[in-house]
Amino acid sequence: MDEAEEAEVLEALREGQLSRYRFGGETSSSKTMLFESEMARILGSEHVLALNSCTSGLLAGLTALGVGPGDEVIVPGYTFIASIASVLFTGARPVLAEIDESLTLDPDDVAAKITPATRAIMPVHMIGAPADMDRLTAIAEQAGCELIEDCAQACGGSYRGRRLGTIGAVGAFSLNTGKTITAGDGGLLVTDSTALYRQAFAFHDHGFAPDRAGLVDEGPRVGLNLRLHELAAAVGLAQSRKLDGILERCRVLKAAVRDELRGLPGVRERVVHDPGECATAHVLVFDDRALASAVAEALGGSTLAGSVKHNYAHMGQLHAEFARTDSAGRPAVANAAPGSLPRTDDVLARSVALSVGVVDGYLGTLGEVTVLDTPEAAAAKTAAVRRTIESLSASSGRRP
Repeated sequence: MDEAEEAEVLEALREGQLSRYRFGGETSSSKTMLFESEMARILGSEHVLALNSCTSGLLAGLTALGVGPGDEVIVPGYTFIASIASVLFTGARPVLAEIDESLTLDPDDVAAKITPATRAIMPVHMIGAPADMDRLTAIAEQAGCELIEDCAQACGGSYRGRRLGTIGAVGAFSLNTGKTITAGDGGLLVTDSTALYRQAFAFHDHGFAPDRAGLVDEGPRVGLNLRLHELAAAVGLAQSRKLDGILERCRVLKAAVRDELRGLPGVRERVVHDPGECATAHVLVFDDRALASAVAEALGGSTLAGSVKHNYAHMGQLHAEFARTDSAGRPAVANAAPGSLPRTDDVLARSVALSVGVVDGYLGTLGEVTVLDTPEAAAAKTAAVRRTIESLSASSGRRP
């Protein structure tokens, strides 16, 4: 944050217009509309809609796709509760699937969980890195269902030269704190489909067409109020102009971290499906669970299995769903009980996330590298992590 955000917010305040709409014939564009336009340019998307959260973006996207009662949506077991909740609030059934060592959806398990009721697949680009979108796209096309990308933690990242969020039918982004760019709170929905955009816009603003030019005539649609306000949009606008610079800095820092940790036997990097990842963290996957746990503890935290916010097995919000059944007598959320996803349990128990651009105990990143470090400082801090791993391995009689 610097004078750029301050200037945008002050301009909005001085104009005296705190809504995205201009009802008095004013010719100026709102900060919200400018922010949407700037993000559409950056992402290469036909349409961007600013909302009050990524959760709202997911919900608006799902409803625009027509997801509802009787449908199923496949979601990874390693995500944030919002991914699952957005499906539940459409009346559809979330089906939790395994992750692999990329920490994103395992395409093999997704293919195994496809049923005639599957309406959508929701890849979640966890900790800034993309899911295997080639395979997931092929699976979705074969099954006749849609992809809705949860890009909450991966704003600006890319896959095969395309920005994340623009590969599926719909993408959703978070502007919460701890993300690559922030407005404090807020979200974005992106799509290349004008029809989906109109439906999402209507859902986010009481059934109105874009710019409140009447009601949508495809429907009818009853919507909610999920709008983003002007001051958050002003911050987001200034942040959007810094996005690529932030990502480049993270990638430089991560390269220094990676170089310092090369060659540790029994330890490898998470699978990253494309170098266009955001590089906001560096995840190590250990062969040995006990060593991974000891390293995480020495760094002041836990493995990713210990996350109470992102590991399905610890999501307290889901506990009530274990016993609740849908109209067909099935659990309202499939595979939500602890132990239901053994491969996910195993991968998370062997994974330690080191901070690079995001320092977030909420997410579970450990170490001391921050986006404000120089590459030299990042390397020095990471050297201490390497010594910790080597020492713990030697003292336990295990090779790391």
